[in-house]
Amino acid sequence: MIKVKVENIVASTAFADKLDLDMIIQSVEGAEYEPEQFPGLIYKLSNPKTATLLFKSGKANCTGAKNIEDVHKTVDIIADRLRKLGVDVYKNIEMVVQNIVAVGDLRGELNLTETAMGLGLQNIEYEPEQFPGMVYRIKEPKVAMLLFSSGKIVCTGAKNVEDVSIAAEKLSKELNSLGLLR
Repeated sequence: MIKVKVENIVASTAFADKLDLDMIIQSVEGAEYEPEQFPGLIYKLSNPKTATLLFKSGKANCTGAKNIEDVHKTVDIIADRLRKLGVDVYKNIEMVVQNIVAVGDLRGELNLTETAMGLGLQNIEYEPEQFPGMVYRIKEPKVAMLLFSSGKIVCTGAKNVEDVSIAAEKLSKELNSLGLLR
């Protein structure tokens, strides 16, 4: 069993029909807002250590969480703070995980050229002159795995933590069955 560690979860949500970012920036510590550079207000929390982008449309993107519970905590904290500022925040805030990034170790080394040939070039992006890793797209679950010659992997694109583990195991079995993991 390959141990994978979630490094980042990106989730989207909506807090209200609209947000007055100018009012929020004046009332909230830990926020940054420079509309001439970026249309969103960046709201950073220290516990959990996350950053949430708030937009005038009321929509938001939360990033930096390492587990789903921290995403929920972040959304709850921000919703409470917005309510205290007089914002008409939705009662039932729905959250959608857009991307999970996780890292792992295959506990062996890879020859990426042989690996690219063995896994089939139709699912591979490998240009060693441009990037030291290889991108392997898995169809089910739909994720992209970055493989490095050291045996380290990065999984991106997953929508839930279970898919990360499934993809890592699937990759490991495939590499072992082809004799590519040294």
